[in-house]
Amino acid sequence: MRRPWVVGITGASGAAYGVRLCRFLLARGLNIHLLITDAGWRVLKEELGWDAARRKEMLEKHFGGYSGGYVYNPIQDIGASTASGSFRTSGMVIIPCSMGTLSGIAHGASDNLLERTADVMLKEGRPLIIVPRETPLHAIHLENMLKLARMGVRIIPAMPAFYQGPQSMDDMVDFMVGKVLDSMDVEHELYKRWGTTEDETKPGDPHRPD
Repeated sequence: MRRPWVVGITGASGAAYGVRLCRFLLARGLNIHLLITDAGWRVLKEELGWDAARRKEMLEKHFGGYSGGYVYNPIQDIGASTASGSFRTSGMVIIPCSMGTLSGIAHGASDNLLERTADVMLKEGRPLIIVPRETPLHAIHLENMLKLARMGVRIIPAMPAFYQGPQSMDDMVDFMVGKVLDSMDVEHELYKRWGTTEDETKPGDPHRPD
């Protein structure tokens, strides 16, 4: 069996990205360990209408009943399994990632379970994927991202594309989640890949997206 992935959701805007990723992984029969900061719960409430006062009920409502299972640990539980390098995981995705959390990881703060788990990924050499969502970016944001990128962290900014012809907000969310899944090496068909139809731009076109 594949080792579980850790999914972190923070207080950056874009909670739909994290929820969609979790649902996709669970629907594929994969197991996840879910970490949500207090600010992340606030954004789930503001953007998706979740009742942050009934956390376990909300998680079961949105993530229960899939073939894959989830484990939820409160962000203050620094003794949870993911806080130890001896607990084997496939890696960690923080989606969306606030600049505060990104800074804490870049400086080894480990002030909560999410930051500590990210620190474990770094020290154990496991995949760490971060989806920052902020604009505009100032020099400290950029320096922190550069520092983590040099350590092997995959930085996937929440920048939806349009070459796949999105028709809805769900399409735009699926594109970003699909890019994350690519980095996780998880197969998906969430968006139309470039070059998959005859009427798309031919290879070598200078306007072809990266």
